[in-house]
Amino acid sequence: MRVISITNQKGGCGKTTTAVNLAACLSTNNRKVLLIDLDPQAHATLGLNVKSELSIYNVLSKLTNKKARLEDIIQNIDANFDLAPSNIVLSTLEQELAGEISRESRLWEILNNFKGDYDYILIDCPPNLGILTINAIRAADEIIIPVEASRFSLEGLSQLIEIIDLIRERLEHYVKYWVLVNNFDSRLRHSFRLLDQIRATFKDRLFSNIVHVNVKLKEAQSQGVHILNYNKYCRGAKDYFSLAREIITQEKAPTPAPELEKMMGEILKEEVPKLTEVVFSMFAPGAKEIYVTGDFNDWQLNDNSRMQQSNGNWTKRLRLSPGRYRYRFVIDGAWTDDPNNPLKEINPFGEMNSMLQIQS
Repeated sequence: MRVISITNQKGGCGKTTTAVNLAACLSTNNRKVLLIDLDPQAHATLGLNVKSELSIYNVLSKLTNKKARLEDIIQNIDANFDLAPSNIVLSTLEQELAGEISRESRLWEILNNFKGDYDYILIDCPPNLGILTINAIRAADEIIIPVEASRFSLEGLSQLIEIIDLIRERLEHYVKYWVLVNNFDSRLRHSFRLLDQIRATFKDRLFSNIVHVNVKLKEAQSQGVHILNYNKYCRGAKDYFSLAREIITQEKAPTPAPELEKMMGEILKEEVPKLTEVVFSMFAPGAKEIYVTGDFNDWQLNDNSRMQQSNGNWTKRLRLSPGRYRYRFVIDGAWTDDPNNPLKEINPFGEMNSMLQIQS
């Protein structure tokens, strides 16, 4: 089970939007997900149109008259997608915990004793660095930090990283963090300049996928649904679905037993698959960056899928085994099919994937 906190003390960076829609997209990829709303403003709870008498406050508080277990408050949203709701009374918890020993580990203790069968637990944090956020970081294995391509967002990010380092030193708890570029406006040159700065600063800590500005995401919140139940064909849905796939690719495969590993090595020696070199090309002289992605790389956007440019012509050489592949180009964040390939197939978002067949 992966426990991931989604946090940034700067408001308006798309933290709750990311928590809700990432949870929905992970669940559609056959992962069982619990979203814990740890924000007293309860935006995730309101954004999913959930009303409940019991909330995460009743689980964390020792003073409440209506004590509950985490299992007691869970509300089902969709197949594979559950929510532990919040409400405004959670704001009193900081004062309640002020005099308690190990107050920063309250949520961690609860999750350690939790018997729920989930692949992912996502925690939506409040927009500050108080005791609730500290609890979320302590309880998590990983952190997603949504940031906008703005100077103030970057300055807030450095403060959060200092808190993560402090928790590692004081509580001896190491947590990985990943930076997600959110609310990205590809119409502005300024956005690309700051994106280059973020990439240079965080490198391996940065998600390949970017979430672009999309009004449908706000419309979905106002309707009390996640984006897949509002408009699964919009750009926001595609961005979060791609982010979910990138996170899933980080899942660790089980380590094979020594005997099995030896047998696999012998099989590979006996029969090495024949690979065919394929050249993908796109003429786009005004583009800043282009990726080619598809079934052959699990739809990842990274250095291995970035195309090289010469005189406006972008190319990428890949060696692929025989089979049938779907693929698309991503030009400055915009997904498109291959205009030079007539073989196409409609995808779940109502757009076209280009098709490639490699004969054995």
